[in-house]
Amino acid sequence: MPKITDSTAIPDTRLSREITEYIRDNETELLFNHSSRVYHFGAMAGRQRGLTFDSELLYAGAMFHDLGLMPAHGSTTERFEVDGAFAARDFLRSRGIPEDDTYTVWTAIALHTTPGVPVHMHPVVALVTAGVEMDVLGLSYDQYSDEEREAVVNAFPRTPKFKEDIIQAFYDGIKHRPDTTFGNVKADVVADKEPHFCRGNFCDVIRCSQWFG
Repeated sequence: MPKITDSTAIPDTRLSREITEYIRDNETELLFNHSSRVYHFGAMAGRQRGLTFDSELLYAGAMFHDLGLMPAHGSTTERFEVDGAFAARDFLRSRGIPEDDTYTVWTAIALHTTPGVPVHMHPVVALVTAGVEMDVLGLSYDQYSDEEREAVVNAFPRTPKFKEDIIQAFYDGIKHRPDTTFGNVKADVVADKEPHFCRGNFCDVIRCSQWFG
């Protein structure tokens, strides 16, 4: 059975172990395994791209990136990405992580569903998104070997109906705050589940603005 290489393994540190325990206690197994795969695919992408990155910070960003979907950590007014980013920030601050590093993780989580931007930013920001895009969308599928993909999925299995299950998990986490999907990809999730969902429209916002009379 293929194994994950040492260069992309989860850091064997106290912080990483605390992150693992916290996310196991606060997320479903579906999201925990997904987040773990995001870390490994992100770390592999970093190695492929020749990037220098802090594995602990990448692990924090990957593991917290969907926490805002959980009822105990989600608000009614913020995007779920922002809720997850704040949860990670508070966790890292409580462990004495420097503010610059905490902000890097915050940014990585807050922007992980914003295509085209993270790739140009700090390696941790870029690689959290790279991991998400690989695990959920398969956008960089051909950049990983069969052995690499198999090793990650064997270590952190997908459910038999992963595609349907992950879409449902996204929907369950945002259905009570559809307005927060304006201008981001999660509007597609709400529209998939609610045929009569009326998306926010950028042009209509301009046309209806009192600013322009």
